[in-house]
Amino acid sequence: MRRKFTALLWQEGDWYVAQCLEVDVVSQGETEEGALVNLKEALSLHFQEPRATIVPKIRQVEVEVRAS
Repeated sequence: MRRKFTALLWQEGDWYVAQCLEVDVVSQGETEEGALVNLKEALSLHFQEPRATIVPKIRQVEVEVRAS
């Protein structure tokens, strides 16, 4: 599925920053075009299915809680 996003661009020092307004993803590049290319890659990675590289252990813990 393809979806369009809005990017806000600005320059900070020697770098250009690209921020997606719909999703909290930001990237940078040496040019405006480079920042947009990097933002596209970051958005693509953001929407990938998560894959665990280490399978976490799930445990339950019990603690005594006093009512205040």
